Amino acid sequence: DTSITAPDTPAPPPDLSVGATDRDAGGRVSVMSQNMYVGADVDAVIGALATPDPNDDFPALLAAIQTLSLTDFPARARAFARTIGRERPHLIGLQEASVIDIDLTALGLAVVVHLDFLETLKAELAARGLHYAVAARVKNITAAPLPGIQLVDYDALLVDTDRVTVGSAQGRSFADNLGVVAPGIELKRGWVSAEVTIGGRAISVASTHLESGSAPGLAQLRAAQARELAASMPTDRPSILLGDLNDVQGSPMHELLGGTKFLDAWWHLRRGEPGYTCCHAADLSNPRSSMVKRIDYVWARIGRRPLRGEIKRIGVEPAEKIAGPAFMIWPSDHAGLVAVLRMAER
Repeated sequence: DTSITAPDTPAPPPDLSVGATDRDAGGRVSVMSQNMYVGADVDAVIGALATPDPNDDFPALLAAIQTLSLTDFPARARAFARTIGRERPHLIGLQEASVIDIDLTALGLAVVVHLDFLETLKAELAARGLHYAVAARVKNITAAPLPGIQLVDYDALLVDTDRVTVGSAQGRSFADNLGVVAPGIELKRGWVSAEVTIGGRAISVASTHLESGSAPGLAQLRAAQARELAASMPTDRPSILLGDLNDVQGSPMHELLGGTKFLDAWWHLRRGEPGYTCCHAADLSNPRSSMVKRIDYVWARIGRRPLRGEIKRIGVEPAEKIAGPAFMIWPSDHAGLVAVLRMAER
């Protein structure tokens, strides 16, 4: 769905960091990708629900709810908003932008949770005078395994309405998906995209969260999803593809995108640096970065070689941790990426 609104309050003065407002000059476009992290190990819950033994279902759900209370999304949303205010990306691709509703009072448990990640982040951005709107979103996961427990997971694309004009935007589901994997749980991945104008230049941008997991056939599924997404993007203008692609350099997904003339921005701009983006501990408590693989990306197809610009990770330095309910926590279990890319000349 598209919900672009005009700003009604003045934006704060621009800063001069990566992605700041003055980077509009010279055909530079700044983008950010961030897996927001649902706040608990959803894969562990799905694994328990998928087994024939019903006795492990509720304990797995209760463990996830306990972890969710420790990972404190409202505090993490404030950290995301501070980063966005500092970096001022034109466009932001968000993964795991979740809506969580839990009410276990019918079971005699005093557990009631309502979290809407996008609305919480939008409120934090607005409080800072930042004018970001949701251009498009798509539903990825629907989970209602037991009465009183529901999770809906989205991808979303945000745009800075002060500097970006949206021509069209959409969210679409992939043709190839896992579907129902356990009672009450459906995995139906997709992507969000928009045709935008920045500084007089027409640009196509898309963000996605490809299927996760290491079971046989999933690497090929991610490649098929990447193929469909790449084929949907125009070739007559610069295109940027970003998100949590859940696979590493050398995988079928990576090789496929490289064959469509998209360039892996981290590899081209910071060659030789590992750039790991996954993953911190499920409760976000690890004192130092525990990243061991690079699965979050910014890809660009701009008709220019070599790729010019800069890219960096966020959420990997201990100084970026924030106060949680019980201990210091990371903003997400994934590192985010901020890239400033030089577009081809008009």
